[in-house]
Amino acid sequence: MSSTSQLRVAIVGGGPVGASLGAYLCRAGARVAVFHNPKRPPILVGESLVPAVIPFLRRLQIEEEVAAYATHKPGASFTFGDITTQSFCFAEALGAEVQYSYNVPRDRFDASILEAARAAGAHIIEERASIITEGEPVGLAGPEGRIALGGASAERAAEVLGGTPDWVIDAGGRARIVARALDLDFVEGPRKDAALHAHLEGVPLLIDGNVHTDRLTRGWCWRIPLPGRVSVGFVVNDGYLAEFGATPETQYDAFLSREPALSQWSAGARRISPVVRYNNYQLRSLRGVGPGWALVGDAFGFVDPVFSSGLLIGMSAAARLADAILAGSASAMRNYEHYVIDQLTVWQRLVDYYYDGRLFTLFEVGDAVRKRRGWQLVDRHLQRHLPRIFTGEATRSRYSVGLLDFMVKYAIVGHDPAKLEVH
Repeated sequence: MSSTSQLRVAIVGGGPVGASLGAYLCRAGARVAVFHNPKRPPILVGESLVPAVIPFLRRLQIEEEVAAYATHKPGASFTFGDITTQSFCFAEALGAEVQYSYNVPRDRFDASILEAARAAGAHIIEERASIITEGEPVGLAGPEGRIALGGASAERAAEVLGGTPDWVIDAGGRARIVARALDLDFVEGPRKDAALHAHLEGVPLLIDGNVHTDRLTRGWCWRIPLPGRVSVGFVVNDGYLAEFGATPETQYDAFLSREPALSQWSAGARRISPVVRYNNYQLRSLRGVGPGWALVGDAFGFVDPVFSSGLLIGMSAAARLADAILAGSASAMRNYEHYVIDQLTVWQRLVDYYYDGRLFTLFEVGDAVRKRRGWQLVDRHLQRHLPRIFTGEATRSRYSVGLLDFMVKYAIVGHDPAKLEVH
């Protein structure tokens, strides 16, 4: 492996994860080329950040810049039709390092991180990267297949890096170009949903700044307050959406007006952006590193948008991948791979608790029992561990996650979670 000053890395994808990785590597002295496709959808999923993302904004030295154009996010609100509404303030998470976050216009947020990478010394190549394979497909435990930049991409990278990259990193999102090229094994979650996403005016909120999650007759919706608008997305079974029209726009507008759970506010809402459709929400690769290549961000896996975990998983992985590449050892890369697989697995389990109703049944039970005499100490212990899972700080704590697993299994005995299930 080259010394740090000679280390050459090509990153395919200039979104927040790829750009963060590029910034960290450049600051350590590596030579980095980031292939960034300037063409992008008009809006992107991932506008709501969990508090555990904030330390990475500070590390990139862009928090003040982001705060200037973002909406301050103090917590989250969950609505289950006419049954119940639950709100959570991040300041209630005892012992949390950060007790706030932001909702961000993704075009400006992505540009801020890409500029941080450029300022650190990364070469930004504004074009798609071409990938070629060498050797046999990898699968889970098969031959050690290799990938490389192909054609003009290889020439452009060599020109700015001074030679062939030592590493090619796929940070290109759910296109999964390296995983597909190497035929990597993967696991899918139980949901087969699609999402329709647009920006609206005239959308009411329970608490200003909070990200809102609403349980619908079928599926669920998010409401994310942004400056001058609210991002509204529906996550619904694809077959059910087809009943509302043939195009994303007709489906979105019809669903918004006809869904009973949204009727209390949808009449006064006006769509001010195109509608963007996304598919394949729950998919995780079972391998993420190989000889001279690695996956990071959504290219490695994405579980679901419901808890806004995608950017946290990706940005924390970018920091760990930078350290692993700089360490230059196979064990460091394996540790990185294990970290990401663990995080994707934990968040998938949390998502499952949301969809099957157990999570908010637990919260309902907690609201009732914490008022009983003698429960104050138990409640304080739970408040130190469970909220910090959902702010993103405690997903690496085996005790905190294990405590939640125990509670959703045993603390709700005698209570039917079906009433809060998301179909």
